[in-house]
Amino acid sequence: MEDRIGPALRQARLERRLSLRGLAAAVSISASQLSQIETGRSQPSVSTLYALVTHLDVSLDELLGLTPGRSAGERTAATPGVVQRADDNPILDMAGGVRWERLAVDPHTDTDALLVTYEPGAASLSDRTLMRHRGIEYAYLLAGELTLLLDFDRQTITAGDSLCFDSTRPHLYLNEGTEPARGVWFVTGRDEPLS
Repeated sequence: MEDRIGPALRQARLERRLSLRGLAAAVSISASQLSQIETGRSQPSVSTLYALVTHLDVSLDELLGLTPGRSAGERTAATPGVVQRADDNPILDMAGGVRWERLAVDPHTDTDALLVTYEPGAASLSDRTLMRHRGIEYAYLLAGELTLLLDFDRQTITAGDSLCFDSTRPHLYLNEGTEPARGVWFVTGRDEPLS
């Protein structure tokens, strides 16, 4: 699925008549980095992907080429919108050892449902700066351990812990352990204005 992200971002940029340099400057990355993402030679970090989809006002489903009633693969689900088979989960491997698997959601909502994995040493942003984006973030950690930096607080999240916060607050996830950290994330309200 990640081979679809770059061209889809480029198409969304061109449809909005934005230049490569203009979009790159708007999301605080270099034009070279954006070009590499658009051509599939580089994968965006979590923060960069959120910045791009927010600025372009597109959903992850749009980037992944999903439409209501269609699964991630070319086949149509037996019961559209009810069951999404594990083999059909769109997967995004991002820079720095972070993997997102998109889970089934109602295509008419502003909710992103994700199975997220942070490999040991991975961070939601490779330079480990805090990020912010629209929405409310909910998560439940299934395995491993993550460090959440939220504003000026540092929290250790372990398997069985859950969290919820306004994603406009500066935050960063780090896996400082030796095992992969895996959990289920829901981000709602991405269509709300970023204040």
